[in-house]
Amino acid sequence: MRAYDLIAKKRDGQELSRPEIEFLIQGFTTGAIPDYQMSAWAMAVFLRGMNVRETADLTMAMVNSGERVDLRSIAGTKVDKHSTGGVGDKTTLVLAPLVAAAGVPFAKMSGRGLGHTGGTVDKFEAIPGFRVELSRDEFIHNVNTVKAAVAGQTANLVPADKKLYALRDVTATVESTPLIASSVMSKKIAAGADAIVLDVKCGNGAFMKTREQAFRLAQAMVEIGKAVGRKTVAVVTGMNQPLGYAIGNALEVKEAINTLAGRGPQDLLALSLILGSEMLVLAGADDDAAKARARLNRKINSGEALQKFKELILAQGGNPAVVDHPELLATAKYILPVLAERNGCVTSIDTKVLGQCATFLGAGRETKASKIDPAAGLVLVKKYGDKVSAGEPLAYVHVNDGGKVAEGLAQVKRAYAINSGGPEPGPFIYGRFD
Repeated sequence: MRAYDLIAKKRDGQELSRPEIEFLIQGFTTGAIPDYQMSAWAMAVFLRGMNVRETADLTMAMVNSGERVDLRSIAGTKVDKHSTGGVGDKTTLVLAPLVAAAGVPFAKMSGRGLGHTGGTVDKFEAIPGFRVELSRDEFIHNVNTVKAAVAGQTANLVPADKKLYALRDVTATVESTPLIASSVMSKKIAAGADAIVLDVKCGNGAFMKTREQAFRLAQAMVEIGKAVGRKTVAVVTGMNQPLGYAIGNALEVKEAINTLAGRGPQDLLALSLILGSEMLVLAGADDDAAKARARLNRKINSGEALQKFKELILAQGGNPAVVDHPELLATAKYILPVLAERNGCVTSIDTKVLGQCATFLGAGRETKASKIDPAAGLVLVKKYGDKVSAGEPLAYVHVNDGGKVAEGLAQVKRAYAINSGGPEPGPFIYGRFD
């Protein structure tokens, strides 16, 4: 077999066999197939797609490219959560301590930023000293003792996906259902969790723009989970505006702390409770979602969830003082308002533009070699349906590079539409698959 022939085959819309897919993944993992050929193949998949069988074979080929984590030494049903990528999506920072406080083991291996969306690992690393590079023994020990651990994907865990994940980020091949489904599920399967909750984003700030695309992806991932014996639930959620108000790593950590303290944005709290209740039910901690939500609310109101966040931070080498003193997190040199030019109300927000703006300011990566600025990002003041007066702030830009100020302000202004009225932003919850 030759990579050239398989690229051409997929380019022409033909189906690849399991041995052909395994050949591509193995060759790319070992370096026998170079980046430029794998980029061409990824673009062919982006344009031509893959059927259910091809996607399942791709998933398992990536799982088998490295080691699998054995979590059998952890008592109870281990749960994991994954989001397909949104703007301002910091739910894992809330869910990890919240679910752990409810007594359910939360074992998560996370990725870095992809495209215009932020990465969970980057957000946790905004906490001074926080280590995401944990050994297997450290990971298991932390879940057993703290009930939660969040680690970066190691070189030996699905190395094929780690390489392809970084390549997709810089070759405009992120928004592909089979590539997203196989990427997500290969990591979840290899990471060893017993139950998986998937947050599939839908809207102008998501990789899946339409309800139909999001439902296809949700169904594809649930089918993969079912095929390999994992309890899997997918919730399709709206992303026609950012989740919460903060976009950017340290800024999102602050907002997550506020949410665990019971004073965060209502949309972030609501989504955290929805996803968290699914995790508790899958783990057998509660019989139904209503009881699970009530339990999670009690953990927030009692302060146990916030205390568990301190324990999680300390266990991974971070400074737990940031929970009580968020000013210890990185702060940008320039914090400037984006002012509305007319009276009216916010009738739409181009969420992807805001995500791209945050990346431009330094909160994400424009190339594989880019470094994250933990202080950079945006804090919104106005969201969908809010009334606005001319000269009133729509958002604040947080940036350390003074040369990016003018363009950052302009990008945010372009993302907002202010009129006398307009359509609703779409549902918050579109559907659920199990």
